[in-house]
Amino acid sequence: ELSCPEGFQEAQDKALQESEQLVQKACSTPPGPEIVMIFDQLSDALCRVADLADFVKIAHPDFAFREAAEEACRNIGTMVEKLNTDVELCQSLRRLLADEVVMNSLDPETRRVAELFMFDFEISGIHLDEEKRKKAVNLNVRILDLCNEFLTGTHLPNKIDKRVLPEHIRSNFTTEGNYLEVAGLHADCPNDLVREAAYKIFLYPNAEQLSCLEELLASRNSLAQLVGYDTFAHRALQGTMAKNPGIRHVWGSKLRKRMSCVRCDVKSSGILFQKLMPWDHPYYSGVLRAERYNIDPGLYCPFFSLGACMEGLNSLFSQLLGISLYAEQTQRGEVWSEDVRKLAVVHENEGLLGYIYCDFFQRPDKPHQDCHFTVRGGRLKENGEYQLPVVVLMLSLPHSTRNAPTLLSPGMMENLFHEMGHAMHSMLGRTRYQHVTGTRCPTDFAEVPSILMEYFANDYRVVNQFARHYKTGQPLPKNMVSRLCESKKVCAAADMQLQVFYAALDQIYHGKHPLQKSTTEILKETQEKVYGLPHVPNTAWQLRFSHLVGYGAKYYSYLMSRAVASMVWKQCFAHNPFDRAMGERYRREMLAHGGGKEPILMVQGMLQKSPSVEDFVDALVSDLDQDFETFITDS
Repeated sequence: ELSCPEGFQEAQDKALQESEQLVQKACSTPPGPEIVMIFDQLSDALCRVADLADFVKIAHPDFAFREAAEEACRNIGTMVEKLNTDVELCQSLRRLLADEVVMNSLDPETRRVAELFMFDFEISGIHLDEEKRKKAVNLNVRILDLCNEFLTGTHLPNKIDKRVLPEHIRSNFTTEGNYLEVAGLHADCPNDLVREAAYKIFLYPNAEQLSCLEELLASRNSLAQLVGYDTFAHRALQGTMAKNPGIRHVWGSKLRKRMSCVRCDVKSSGILFQKLMPWDHPYYSGVLRAERYNIDPGLYCPFFSLGACMEGLNSLFSQLLGISLYAEQTQRGEVWSEDVRKLAVVHENEGLLGYIYCDFFQRPDKPHQDCHFTVRGGRLKENGEYQLPVVVLMLSLPHSTRNAPTLLSPGMMENLFHEMGHAMHSMLGRTRYQHVTGTRCPTDFAEVPSILMEYFANDYRVVNQFARHYKTGQPLPKNMVSRLCESKKVCAAADMQLQVFYAALDQIYHGKHPLQKSTTEILKETQEKVYGLPHVPNTAWQLRFSHLVGYGAKYYSYLMSRAVASMVWKQCFAHNPFDRAMGERYRREMLAHGGGKEPILMVQGMLQKSPSVEDFVDALVSDLDQDFETFITDS
């Protein structure tokens, strides 16, 4: 069906036809658990196309496929918004929720899924009159278009007349006739002037992108107020661990207060931190790590071949969860690039759990972003069989050479573990309903499994199991593993302060409207207050902030998820990263539910206590060793 781009039209038409039949069925079915099953079938019919299209529009090497997938995404998305304001469909669910006898007979997961479907109706404006419901649909569709437009703009290069730059640094950029093309920040370049030029050119304001962002923020606010929320942040945080902007603000304020106590030791390396600029942070962080701990990626890469890292993951999952990864042959036309590999995920007792497609290697036009895509969610089908989940992990690793296999830097290895954490969540979140399968859960919980895997990737007991020199088979010396792990603490507070800044900016943008200042003025004020480094005139970093699309009003999720992962690691795995009993508890309490249980209850089940706001903050700050700090983080 998808052997050609036109297949998306066929798949889309079939999904829309099936959804119409399911809507009719739902509206004529009396209150009972079958209603929830029908709603989930409806969700599955649309998501099977939308999820696949969402991946293909980003990753497929053929532009025609990407274009067809993007059109399918838009059409399915429009259909979803219309269904979320379908009064008759909503009434069928409302009758179920109003029937106390039937509701009390439902199991907790079915009850929660029913409530989540009703929540989708409510935040879409089902309670409004017909005219306002149509306005809500139109706003949602416009927001989808603006998100796509903004996301595309975040990656576009900027061009400048090459005569503007000194001749000796021009070779660092791509030449197009009389122009130089700047497609990134060149953050790791040792030449200060190159980093400065890249920063100022790449982040130079683009009027169209600025207009797009302003309309996106205004449209989100209009939608939120139309359906009854004070701000878009209030709407977005419903159902999350944070619950509302007030709680998130308290949490963020406590964290900023604790972070302001962290000071830096500026004496090392002779670097003039008094004059530190935004383009300096990533580079000098790396310099300090390398100088203090001799962390040269070239020394580590030979020990981190892709094959060794995959064996390490396989061994870890086997010991913790009883799971093994097996390579499978793909069929003709099954994959979009010849270097994509397919893994079967198999449990020692339960058998096949699902499939992971590994799209790991660089290729032209492939985005340089590491991410996890759900292509098909798991669910219990009507015939009693389980629909196996299918996911894609996308990385940008170098290809093997004639003399060496694919070798990963320590950062690449950590990213591989991170993304595999998402994949295991998808495989083990074996819920009855597709609507809450795997990573379909609140955003501030969804990053917990992936960030937890970073702790495993930075533990010498785990690394020692697989890190072997690709030529000699020699294990990575323990002192090198220790240096690598200790080096993570260098500038860790500065890195966290940067995340706090991003989260604060995101909350202001999605807070009370109209905004009192321009998005650039807000950026300048927030950066200098929260982050401490000066804003550079004639730059607009927010126009490259792609997370405003998928994480709008939710960027804090990275910090909250890291706090949970830190607590889970220290309490459950730090003593023994291969503890099978803890691995089983982790699966049972956190992974198995997908989004079918309130996230805070899953955290409580794993930690066997109810964490306070202070516990979340303490977990983040305790990861920082102030003796190793080398960066000014005065807020």
